[in-house]
Amino acid sequence: MTTSNHLECWKKTAIGTPIPLFSSSPLTELAGKRPILLFGGVHGDEPEGVRLAEDTLQALLAWSQSTPLAPWVLIPCLNVDGYQAGTRVNARGVDLNRNYPSHDWSPVADQPRYFPGPSAMSEPEVAGIVELIETLDPRLLIHCHSWEPCIVATGARAQADGGRLSASSGYKLVGEIGYPTPGSLSRYGWHDKEIPVICIEEQEKLSDLSTIWPRFEKAMRAIFTDHSHRLPPSQLDARLKANGRA
Repeated sequence: MTTSNHLECWKKTAIGTPIPLFSSSPLTELAGKRPILLFGGVHGDEPEGVRLAEDTLQALLAWSQSTPLAPWVLIPCLNVDGYQAGTRVNARGVDLNRNYPSHDWSPVADQPRYFPGPSAMSEPEVAGIVELIETLDPRLLIHCHSWEPCIVATGARAQADGGRLSASSGYKLVGEIGYPTPGSLSRYGWHDKEIPVICIEEQEKLSDLSTIWPRFEKAMRAIFTDHSHRLPPSQLDARLKANGRA
């Protein structure tokens, strides 16, 4: 039976605020098990993403009582300071989804809301995610946002799970967000590390956040009960190709 491990202070933000983390087993035991890593609250003014992550966590805790789940790590809100302030950026004015150490990271930003930081991975929130990626080699990265409803599945191995989320929610499935995002999780996770990345874009400014989970429950259950994480990437790619999903 899957049990949850809770770190009330997994990492601290740029100004020292604790960031909670939950996982199916201690992080030290997840190395080599290729867990699914899901997190919300990358942008503090997108409460829909935080709510989806929180509801996913509650579902995982409930499902684990009777159903074998794939290993998982979940951070309900990465940008705790921005969430508390209602701002896209963190406490130092950095857009966390432009701060990853991808090969295309750039110090240039069209607007202050996209400020990528003084250097790649300058923010402890992003450094923490990179550390998880480096040490755990996740099977899948899912980050939850809100803007225009869509499922952005980056990489061939993201298409199957992206399709599940698209079918469950009714939101369109796309391969890219539609504009350049240097230093983003998709650029670092897939284009640099070859780890599939899914960005869930819920409708922004929802008046009733309780409407979110019913759209995603079916897909989340399918994703977290899929044990294909045991396959190495090369075998998984071959299986997806054979199923016509590559």
